[in-house]
Amino acid sequence: MYKMKPEYYTGILAIDKEHARLFELVQQTQDLLNNDILMDKTDHLTELISELINYTRTHFSHEEAYMESIHYPHIAAHAAQHRQFESKLLEFDLDSITDDFDEQNDAVQHLLDFLVTWLINHIMKVDMLYTEKQPV
Repeated sequence: MYKMKPEYYTGILAIDKEHARLFELVQQTQDLLNNDILMDKTDHLTELISELINYTRTHFSHEEAYMESIHYPHIAAHAAQHRQFESKLLEFDLDSITDDFDEQNDAVQHLLDFLVTWLINHIMKVDMLYTEKQPV
């Protein structure tokens, strides 16, 4: 189960709420992967990726505005990582996914692996740098 854990909290309420929503989207990805009844996951995967793109753009905009407000010196590098994440989501080639159940599950698994790795690493190693709280 994917959810916010105490070590992921930055101490900035608005940012933490948005991070919690991102973990909800990761959990939705996990739920889609584990759904063995749904034989065609393409539409759900498309909707999920679309929501991820839209939500992360909003979140990244808020996060970058916060960093600007505190005059965070590494905002350009941080924002570049945000753009890389967005680009990676846009690279998911949904048109190449066939009606094959296993191929669809592979695509969902690939998305899940990417989201989990990126989100946790980004929060723990990058986001914590603009807060007073440092990872343990």
